[in-house]
Amino acid sequence: MGQAGMAEAAVRYLRAAGAAAPVEPLPRPELRCVGEDERAPVGQAEFRRVLGNFATGVAVVTAPAADGESGPAGFACQSFSSLSLDPPLVAFMVGRTSTTWPRIARAGVFCVNVLADHQGELCRGFAVSGADKFAGVAHDAAPASGSPRLAGALAWIDCTIHAVHTGGDHLIVVGRVDALGTGEEDGRPLLFHKGRFL
Repeated sequence: MGQAGMAEAAVRYLRAAGAAAPVEPLPRPELRCVGEDERAPVGQAEFRRVLGNFATGVAVVTAPAADGESGPAGFACQSFSSLSLDPPLVAFMVGRTSTTWPRIARAGVFCVNVLADHQGELCRGFAVSGADKFAGVAHDAAPASGSPRLAGALAWIDCTIHAVHTGGDHLIVVGRVDALGTGEEDGRPLLFHKGRFL
């Protein structure tokens, strides 16, 4: 399935799942094959090495169990950002091959948990696939979505999925903020830089 088809499929799914806000697909981009003379001029290893110089905050994106799911979903995320004040929107990026993203899409809601500097091991637990990521993890329910709100996080942002866009090998998920708050007021953020936590 192409990128445009993937975005449209996500939009159709969210509509069928009864997402609270209408989600409109972007206009279909003009698609064509990439010629041999148009290959990326930068290798992936070099791309990672250079972009690793940009320190990022670290968050865990969680969602409640959707119908038919055995438990909540969650994954560690470095690519999170505020997007708009009016209306209040945030965005995160997730790999198109993620096995957690379809579960979040089915829920139609999510909570972003901004991690504190002492939560490196918690982050590592949410970065693995296939394990019960919530085993032994203290959390309660975010007020609007019911998504897991992790204990000890610096901040939490409770959202409804607003739109999904394609971006290369990732999806760009836009959330409408329904509620938010802070945890440890004097805490320090967990940062990721050059492949390691700061």
